[in-house]
Amino acid sequence: MENSENTSKRLKQSRFTSKLLLVAAAICAVTLGSTLTASADNPFPPIGLTESGLVIGSATNGANQFLGIPYAAPPVGALRWTPPKPYGFFPGLLLNATSFGSECTQASGGSENCLFLNVYTPQNVLVEDLTQDQGRGLPVMVWIHGGSLTYGAASIYNPSFQLVQKGVIVVTINYRLGLLGFFAQSAIDAEGHENGNYGLMDQQFALNWVRRNIAGFGGDPNRVTIFGESAGGQSVYAHLASPKAAGLFRGAIAESGSYLEFQNYYSYIVPLATAETAGSQGAPSGTAVADSVGCTSQTAACLRAVPAASLVAVQSGTLYPFVDGTLLPQQISAAFASGEFNRVPVISGGNHDEWRLQVAENYDFVGNPILTAPEYDTAVLALWGSAVDSAVLALYPFGNYEYGGEALGASGTDGIYACPERNGIKLLSQFVPTYAYEFNDDNALYPIPAGETLSFPLGAFHSAELQYLFPLGPSPAAQVPVSDEMVTYWTQFAKNLNPNSPLEPVWSPYSASTDEFQSLISPTPVVESNFNTFHQCDSFWNNPPPP
Repeated sequence: MENSENTSKRLKQSRFTSKLLLVAAAICAVTLGSTLTASADNPFPPIGLTESGLVIGSATNGANQFLGIPYAAPPVGALRWTPPKPYGFFPGLLLNATSFGSECTQASGGSENCLFLNVYTPQNVLVEDLTQDQGRGLPVMVWIHGGSLTYGAASIYNPSFQLVQKGVIVVTINYRLGLLGFFAQSAIDAEGHENGNYGLMDQQFALNWVRRNIAGFGGDPNRVTIFGESAGGQSVYAHLASPKAAGLFRGAIAESGSYLEFQNYYSYIVPLATAETAGSQGAPSGTAVADSVGCTSQTAACLRAVPAASLVAVQSGTLYPFVDGTLLPQQISAAFASGEFNRVPVISGGNHDEWRLQVAENYDFVGNPILTAPEYDTAVLALWGSAVDSAVLALYPFGNYEYGGEALGASGTDGIYACPERNGIKLLSQFVPTYAYEFNDDNALYPIPAGETLSFPLGAFHSAELQYLFPLGPSPAAQVPVSDEMVTYWTQFAKNLNPNSPLEPVWSPYSASTDEFQSLISPTPVVESNFNTFHQCDSFWNNPPPP
């Protein structure tokens, strides 16, 4: 029986390959081109080859774009809260990949049918060039978007203007968000499949797709770097710690991803069984969620019939992965401390004023700016709790800052982002080359909502660096002069697992003995040696940390 099944599979694959080659030959005959990509001399659209069929893209902004490629079957109906499944074949073995697929379900809309990715390649890549360089294609960077694991989409980020121009292929991916992507509930978890971290499963499924298919776009499946910001950066850390991600990438870049990790005064990433019945500091239990959407029976059938919008309405603003025993066998910090992680070179860092954005969103933009000492005291208590608020007030007194928002932003940045980031970097650097950075440029723009004002400067706020990698307009904005330096560092790392090149200031791997970070600041990056003292890490947040 097994031999018969294998023979059948080979025959089906052979028939598919033959059909695909016929389609490819027909298209090549029509275009009369020797390229997979469009150019000034070749007006025909670019073509990519996948296991599902041919994809026809478009050429714009100096890059080839293949948009809205499904990498997994729609996780709808009975497939809600199951591991991703293969997509299958395109209708007619051909996909017109010129528009984005739907974003995943979130407060602003979206759809459960959202497991799409986008491939961006440099133009003018000849077919014969794809097998040069000892048979290797171009290095590949896979972008994992942020958004608290509850919002965001791959379509927001266009790497054509900057990253792709440096000679890399960039893939941006959607993955299940909110309770549709991160959910622990007893009846569903008893079904016998991998549980809980469905969004991370999607990300790994997409990485496997890249490994199998990226050569059909001119990429090298053995030279993949994953990178992401905020929840995307935390996802990068999760894949470093995940045995199931072994071999799917050879380098990793985590931007502002260490929040609520690498310290012991928060406990948001909990075991699956705990999340089912007790929840965590950041989210209600699966039992409570089921009750809140009318599934007091706690059955999987009832939950799968609940409208997606109803699940969005009851989810927390930020969600976290689970220690599920399979994708994540242990806490990320424990994996890094023991060396039980995928040992690849890493770039890791954050922004100098991360928490100021949260202060703006939670105070200024709701008409409640922090203008007085009593208002500041109340805000510190709300952020840090009664056990440590007096210590925080002593270390970050209102009178030491020009603005109340700046004061609250300082402790939030140090305790939630900067010092945990440094702790993670120190753990990683014991086992792999780790390049530490702090983004210090305060020229980034922020779209302040209409009618709102700010009582303090945002500085180098959380997510500010994104517009330096993915410009907001058709070309790098004048206010971001350090953009090219960052793009060069990131793409050199993708090419060589080392960010250095003759074009930029030297960036040495992190060493605990020197404790130096690369300061990404205009007009040119410099070495920063006061990260620990400025952010009060060893003097307070790490020794001892708040309870």
